[in-house]
Amino acid sequence: MSEDSFQSSTLMTDFLRQCGGYAVVDGGLATELERRGADLDDPLWSAKCLISSPHLVRRVHLDYLDAGANVIISASYQATLQGFVAKGLSSEEGEALLRKSVEIALEAREIYYSRGSKGSWETKAGEDTSKQHPVLVAASVGSYGAYLADGSEYSGIYGDAVTLETLKDFHRRRFQILAASGADLIAFETIPNKLEAQAYAELLKEEDVKIPAWFSFTSKDGKNVVSGDSILECAAIVNSCKQVVAVGINCTPPRFIHGLIQEIQKETSKHIVIYPNSGETYDGSRKEWVKLSGVADEDFVSYVGKWCEDGAALIGGCCRTTPNTVKVISEVLSIRSSLATQRF
Repeated sequence: MSEDSFQSSTLMTDFLRQCGGYAVVDGGLATELERRGADLDDPLWSAKCLISSPHLVRRVHLDYLDAGANVIISASYQATLQGFVAKGLSSEEGEALLRKSVEIALEAREIYYSRGSKGSWETKAGEDTSKQHPVLVAASVGSYGAYLADGSEYSGIYGDAVTLETLKDFHRRRFQILAASGADLIAFETIPNKLEAQAYAELLKEEDVKIPAWFSFTSKDGKNVVSGDSILECAAIVNSCKQVVAVGINCTPPRFIHGLIQEIQKETSKHIVIYPNSGETYDGSRKEWVKLSGVADEDFVSYVGKWCEDGAALIGGCCRTTPNTVKVISEVLSIRSSLATQRF
């Protein structure tokens, strides 16, 4: 293992230790932006707010920190240079907005620390809250399908014209900017197919990135990623990448998580990160969520305990989850951490 790889692995292990063994990931960003009045009917989706209302993005980050989140994810999921240029911005302006997405999250963390906010781990008077409430900022990288804004991020079907090199070329400059933005790690999210995972893995090696990353896939059947590629094959790609410190699942119904964790663990011993959606289904043609079998915040309690038993170490929510959801997750993980401490 190289020195950089060792440092990346140590960062996550030390972070989880500081958090009590489990870390809380934040929840849906777009869900909360819309609740606060943002109109996200736009190809940029939540990234639109980097231009129109960055104060709302900062406010949502703070809401999740107040709810107990230890990891906040930047509003760069659907922020791409190609997407910004299509909106009439220059490449330089697009790059500045990518950096801004991380700067806003870093600012939120500093505000949280400075005012001594309390998350799920209570502090005593005079204690250093930055140590008691560790927070990492993750720079989000969404899939090629997210840029297309046609729902293909939920199918993973890009067509034969999209090759490994196509994807590497598409992501490279955004990846370079976010890796140098001051974020603590890169979160490759909602990965829909094996090809894109391979593109990310190769970029990590080629660009000699100095910060760790996690890979998070999406599934609609509990066995494969949404394209139909085997989650086992995807996990094997991740396992070969030394800079990846965690692998898992996001934007997937909670009921599928248990089986997916078991499959992933057949191929890797890396930390497991889990942040499912509410259980609702996204209709790509209508660009809306269908309320068929969504999970209430309280129902996350029964799931979270099982995911911890399965081996998950970082747990949060994705689309249609809220600070209330994250608060429930935080409370469950805090109790588990306390019980574990009492046993030793």
